[in-house]
Amino acid sequence: MLDFDTAQQQLAAAGAPSGRTEHCPLHQARGRVLARDIIASIDLPPHDNSAMDGYAIRFADWSPDARLPVQQRCFAGMQPEPLQPGKTIRLFTGSVMPEGADTVVMQEDCTEADGVLQIHQAPAKGAHVRYRGEDMHSGGKVLSAGTLIGPAEITVLASQGIAEVEVHARLRVGILTTGDELVMPGNSLAPSQIYNSNGFMLAALAQGLGAEVSCVLHAEDTAESLDAAFRQLLAESDLVLTAGGVSVGEKDLVKPAIEAHGGTLSLWRVNMKPGKPVALAHIGKTPVVCLPGNPVSAYSVFTLLVSPLIRNMQGRGIIYPQVQWGVFAKDIVNKDPNRIEFMRVQASLKQGQPVQLSAYAQQSSGVMSSLTWATGLARVAPGASMPAGSAAPYYPLALWLA
Repeated sequence: MLDFDTAQQQLAAAGAPSGRTEHCPLHQARGRVLARDIIASIDLPPHDNSAMDGYAIRFADWSPDARLPVQQRCFAGMQPEPLQPGKTIRLFTGSVMPEGADTVVMQEDCTEADGVLQIHQAPAKGAHVRYRGEDMHSGGKVLSAGTLIGPAEITVLASQGIAEVEVHARLRVGILTTGDELVMPGNSLAPSQIYNSNGFMLAALAQGLGAEVSCVLHAEDTAESLDAAFRQLLAESDLVLTAGGVSVGEKDLVKPAIEAHGGTLSLWRVNMKPGKPVALAHIGKTPVVCLPGNPVSAYSVFTLLVSPLIRNMQGRGIIYPQVQWGVFAKDIVNKDPNRIEFMRVQASLKQGQPVQLSAYAQQSSGVMSSLTWATGLARVAPGASMPAGSAAPYYPLALWLA
C-alpha cells in the first residue's frame, strides 16, 4: 500500500489546468477562479474622506474656547469648498475632506448652535480621516491569479469598477459507477439489489467544489458497456472519477477497460481506512481516479485525495485546505495495525477549551448515516490507542469540500 501523504501529493499533481479561460460577469463570478492577477486602476479611497459624521477643522484652529463658524454643510458625493482659516465644514461619513482641513471632530464631541461649533473634547490631529489610497493603490496587485472568488473578492472587484473578470473555464468532471447490483433511485429493487448512491454523491461533491459535471454514467459489468462509457467520458471530461469495479474480482472490469483505452494504473491501494482500493491512471492527458465502491469510503477518498486534484486542475492557488487540530472527547482506538484511520467525527467548541472531537459510535464503512452527522475526519495512526484529551489532526469537511 502506498503511504497516504505520498498518495495525496501524487494525486494532487496528477492533473493541470486546461488553459481554457472565459470572461464572466461579476454578478456570476462567485465560485469561479481568477485566471489573471487583478491590478488596481484607481486609488481607494479615491480621495481623503471623513470616517465619521462630524466637522472638518484645521487642527491649528482648535483651542478649548474656540468658536468656529460653520462654513458649509457637505454631504457624501459633494465637492467641499476649501476650508477657510478659523472655520469648520460639516461633514458626513464618506464626505470628501476639504482642502486645508486635516482633522475630523466627531459630532458626539461637540455642539453646534446658531451656525457656530464648540468642541468639548480635545481632538487628535488627523483623527477620523481616511487617506487616499490607504486601502488600495493604483497599479498595485489587489487579487492574485488562482484566487477563488467569494463575496469578499467580488467586493474588491466591484470597488475597482470591474464589471467582468477573466476566469478559468469550469473543470469538467465525468462520473462512472459500475455494478450489476445497482439500481437507479425511483425504480423497484430486486432482493439482491441496492440503490446507486455513488453517482449522485460524487456529482454533488464535484459541484460543491465548483466543477461542472459533464456526465454521470452507469455501466453494466461487461467490457462492451464499460468501453462505451469510457468513450463518452473521455470525450466530454477533463477528469474522470469511477466508483467500484477496480479490485481483483472476476467482474472488476474497470482496470481492463482503462488499459483498452491506452491507460495504465500508476497508483493502486493507499494506506488509509476507509478507502484502501484507490487507483490513478491517465488516458492521454485525462486523469482517471478510481474510487472504492463503498459510498463512505468513496466519500472519504474524494475529500482527502480527489479534492486537492480538483482544486489544482481548476487553477486555484491553494489546493490543500487547512488541517486543524482537536482533542478526542473519549478514548479512541485504531484496531488496524497497518492503516491510518480517518474517523468520522463531530467538532464542538467551548470557550477557553480546545476543539473537542466526538467520534461517531459506529465507524464501519457501511454506515452512511455517519456522513450527515460528521463535521470532519480525524486522523488516527495505525494501531494507535488514544485516551480522551489526546490531540489529532482534524480535516473539516466545510474546508475540504469547498
